[in-house]
Formats: sequence, C-alpha cells, structure tokens
Amino acid sequence: MAKSPRLFKIEQFTVRIIAWGDIVVLVGLAGLLYAGVRLARDASTVISGPVISLSPSALPLYASLSLGRMTAAYILSLLFTLVYGYFAARNRRAERVLLPILDVLQSVPILSFLPVVLLSFSAVLPQRLAAELASIVLIFTSQAWNMTFAWYQSLITIPKELREVSTVFNVNAALRFKILELPFAAISLIWNSMMSWSGGWFFLMAAEIFSVGQRDFRLPGLGAYLHEAANRGDIGAILWGIGTLILVIVALDQLVWRPLLAWSDRFKLEMVEGEEAPTSWFYDALLSSNLVNWFLDRVYHPFSERLDTFFGSTFPTPSQPVVEKSGRPWLLYLVGSIGGMLLLYGAFGAGQMLLSIQLKQCADIGLGVLATLLRVVAALFLAFAWTVPLGVAIGTSPRLASILQPLAQIAASLPATALFPVVLLFMLRFPGGLNLAAILLMLMGTQWYLLFNIIAGAAAIPQDLKYTTVLLHMSRWDRWRILILPALFPYIITGGIAASGGAWNASIVAEYVQFGGRTFHTVGIGSLIADATEAGNYPLLLAATLSMILTVVVINRFWWRRLYRLAEENYRME
Repeated sequence: MAKSPRLFKIEQFTVRIIAWGDIVVLVGLAGLLYAGVRLARDASTVISGPVISLSPSALPLYASLSLGRMTAAYILSLLFTLVYGYFAARNRRAERVLLPILDVLQSVPILSFLPVVLLSFSAVLPQRLAAELASIVLIFTSQAWNMTFAWYQSLITIPKELREVSTVFNVNAALRFKILELPFAAISLIWNSMMSWSGGWFFLMAAEIFSVGQRDFRLPGLGAYLHEAANRGDIGAILWGIGTLILVIVALDQLVWRPLLAWSDRFKLEMVEGEEAPTSWFYDALLSSNLVNWFLDRVYHPFSERLDTFFGSTFPTPSQPVVEKSGRPWLLYLVGSIGGMLLLYGAFGAGQMLLSIQLKQCADIGLGVLATLLRVVAALFLAFAWTVPLGVAIGTSPRLASILQPLAQIAASLPATALFPVVLLFMLRFPGGLNLAAILLMLMGTQWYLLFNIIAGAAAIPQDLKYTTVLLHMSRWDRWRILILPALFPYIITGGIAASGGAWNASIVAEYVQFGGRTFHTVGIGSLIADATEAGNYPLLLAATLSMILTVVVINRFWWRRLYRLAEENYRME
C-alpha cells in the first residue's frame, strides 16, 4: 500500500492562495463577460422559440436530439480532458498556470453565464444555431471539469516504479500515453464519464429551455418536453418524458457503460485475479462476433500499428536527442501584445460596469457569499456521510454494482430542477423550509460526483491487498483505516472538488425558484445572480458572478489544492 499516513503539516504545502496567474485569469474572464454583455445588448429584443409538442409520438425525435447534444458535448469534454489534464500533470510550470484556470472555469456558475453566451451568440449567428451551440457549451461545462480533475489525479498518482519501467525501456510520450497512462486512468475516467453524462442530463432542461425577457431560446428535446409538461401540469406527459429518459439511461448503461467497465477490469493494478469481474452481456456478444473480430484484425490493429510507428518517429524516446528548432519570437510577442491589449480593454470596460455597483449591493453580495458557503458546507457533509460507505460497497462488489449502478445513474440523471418545486411546496411548511430545500437541491447536485468517484476508487483497490488484510486478520476498522480510506483518498479529493463546484452552481436554482406564478428566494449569492439575470441587471450579474468565482478559487487553493498535494505525496498505490 502507500506510505504510512503522516500528520498533515501546513508547512509542507507552500501554496499561495492567489497568484498573479489567478489575477490575469480573473481579469480576462471579467473582460469576456463584459464583451458578452455588449453583444447581448445588440441582440434582438424579441425572439420566439418553436412549439414543443407533448404527444408521446414526438419523444423518439426529442430523445435523439437531446442525445446528439449530449454526445457532442461529451466528445468536446473528453478531448479537453485528455489534452488539458495531460499538460497540467506532466509539466510543473504549465501546472502553475493551467490548474488556476481550471479552478476558475469549474467555479463559473453555469446558469449565470448562459444568458451572456446565448445573447452574444444570437447577436452574430442565426437563432437556432446560436441556441444549439449555447446548449452544447452549457452541457460541456457540466461534463468537462470532473473528468479533467479525475484524469489529472490519475496521472499524478501513477506508481513511481511503473514510470521508472517506462523510462528504462525508453518509451516515448505517445506510447507511454497508450500503454501506461490511459490504462491506469481508465476506471476513473469511465466512472467520471458516467457522472458527466448524469450531470449533463441534470442541466439538460436549462440547456433546452431558456428565456431572457421576451427572448425565447427553446430547443426541441427531452428537457424542453419535460419543462413544457411541468408548465402545463400534464402529469401524463411528465410520466412519458421521465419514462423515456429512464429508458435512454438504461440503454446507455447496458450498451455503453457496462461493456466499458467490463473491458476496463483488465487494467486494475493487482497481482492476483479478482473474485468477481464485472460482466456485460453486450461486451460478451461483441467478443464472440465474427464481424467485430474481422474489423479488429483487418482494420483496427493495422491502423493502430501504423499510428504507433508514426508517433514513434514523431516523438523521440528519452534517450534520443531533441533537436530544437530555431525561430524568431516576434510572432509570439505580437500575439501576446494583441492579447494583452484586448485584456486591458475588457478589464477597463468591466471595471466601469462594476463602478456602478452601489455600496448596499456590495454588502448584499458579501452576505450572500457567506450564506451560500454555509449551505455548500452542509450539503458536502451530508454527501460525504452516505456516499463513502455506499460507494465502497458498490465498488467492491460487482454483483451489487450490477444492481445499484443503473439505479444510481437514473437517480443522478433525473432533472431535479423539474422535481424541486414539488419538494419546495412540502418543505415550506416547516420553519426555515426554503433554506432546508436549498441545501437539499445542492445535495442533489453534488452527491453523485462523490459517489461515482468513490465507486471508481473502491473498484481500483488491488485484490491482493484485500487478501492481505484477510490473512492478517484485520478488524473492519483497521481495514478501513489502513487500506480503504488511504486508497480512496485521491478519489475523494477529486469528487470533493467537483462536488463543491456543483454545489455553488446549484445555488442559482436552489435559492431562487419561480413556480405557480410565485417567486421564492432566500439570502445567497445564487439568489442574487438569478435575480440579476431575471431583471437584466448586468452590472450586478457581473459583480455577483465574479464574487462567486473568486470565493471558489480561494477555497480550492487554500483547501483542495493542498489535499491534492497530500494525495500525490502520501497515497500512491506503490
């Protein structure tokens, strides 16, 4: 197992809370928001969306459209994850820049950024194309960050002996990626991909139904269908929509995720074979298919070998000298100068907009940040309390996983934003009902990040280490203290940072709810953002959004980044 646990010492981790790179990123983000607001003001004042049919016969088409948007967003998320996380993990200098940017990006409140994205796109693109691109961007932002953190966490916790073997055999970067890094991270990536799809379904309704004033950006899809059915109070249509969503989730589980889990079991880091390997009827059917075997032998393997040869000649091995190309840096300086001037222009415009914020609004923002922070902490504690034991049980028992994994995916994928008004009406009967309901909705948006990461961590524990605990007659408590919790620690940190960002994002819909012609809201930064969006108060929207981002960045830098370092130093599987 890993090194014996040591006491946590603050002086071991000299991490600056706010670095100069953070300031540049925040200023750049403020400039982008300002540019989006300027474009939004030029957009059409009246935009009408398509009519959403509640006929069950329309559901196959709507399901296909939603699935297409989800697939496009996932492909973008996977490409972003592999490239961004690789450079952040492999280059310490790049890590100092890329991780702060990732902290900022995952802390951007999706639903406060969507109006700016939609209106700015609609100012320069046709309405339907603008709405489609904006919906894919929204789904992308709900999928990419936890996958990137999981990929980064896997890369920095690869056992040193495996890296040393790749160095001894002069394995180049491309081959090391194929035979070491990607297989080592496969289990974590697959479980986080399932979580990303669940997060995408969670925000699907917001992605397909969005309006700002008289601008209606509806898109035909499952999310729009469920939203329209809820607005009309059509219980039958709601049941048809939820049934179709569950059917799609179960089909994806059986045809995509279960086969991938069965395939990824070969990459577990262990010396002995596990007692029960994950199984999949569809994966077994593919292995026995003559057509698939012909494709692998005649197409895939030859293509893979040619690709290896190409990358082997393109990327030299560590023993081969790297020839540095001489060139003039004037182009880099020119691009940097233009980017710097655009950055200063955007920062100046954002600064002018922020100067219009009144002192009372600043006090409201500070109080809102504090109130939302307390709700986020409460939601995280509740999520940790039940996801750790259940996640370990599912991850260590393939038989239990085959039963509970699809149920967890369905529960994580159901649009809680559609069910929340009903929960809210029930919770309002109790003292502090809206505050409790807000924590409950934050919990719905955070707990699954933790659960899926803990399942992945438990599934990756080597079977030989489990046998060792049995041979040593360890008690249940010692098994958890010495093996399970240290092995899960990197995955818990990855799930925690994604869950924290999800809770801050969920605050926008948890603290400000419109239902039945009435508006329910409570004190919080999410409520301020939602209210500013509804009123078109762009200065307050910009100030509240930047305040939330800055708060999340400080928390990530002061707390989660130090825990990442602790996981990297003390809790490797080696």
